[in-house]
Amino acid sequence: MISVFIVNGPNLASLGKREPDIYGQVSYDQLQNQFSTLAHAEKCQFTFFQNDSEGSIVKAVQDASLAHEALIINPGAFSHTSVAVLDAMRAFAGPVVEVHISQIHKREPYRHRMLTAQGADALISGAGVYGYILAFKLILDLLRR
Repeated sequence: MISVFIVNGPNLASLGKREPDIYGQVSYDQLQNQFSTLAHAEKCQFTFFQNDSEGSIVKAVQDASLAHEALIINPGAFSHTSVAVLDAMRAFAGPVVEVHISQIHKREPYRHRMLTAQGADALISGAGVYGYILAFKLILDLLRR
């Protein structure tokens, strides 16, 4: 059974409340429920992890490489600055898809530089929370080839 680890970085626990004009109305719990329905239908396991701390995210990605076949990660603001998260993503043994809810290239110029994207096999940006579903479908395709 395929096991996917989904990592969410800073401020993503406040989905649905924080800047809904940018990040949408779907709450973090609703996102998990949507993902659960899809994963169940695909007979896959998944684990959601959210933390606002860079070190906790790095450790979680490192540990996940031993227990999960694939990684979906939204590093949030760390995507622009964290070599540590990038290195953890590069060390992950399976496919890695980075997700961003907003279309980052329509936002502030400092968000256009995506350091962590260098450690991803694919990048999905601007699809809202549906980007997580797209990432999951892509991972299934990659792993089932």
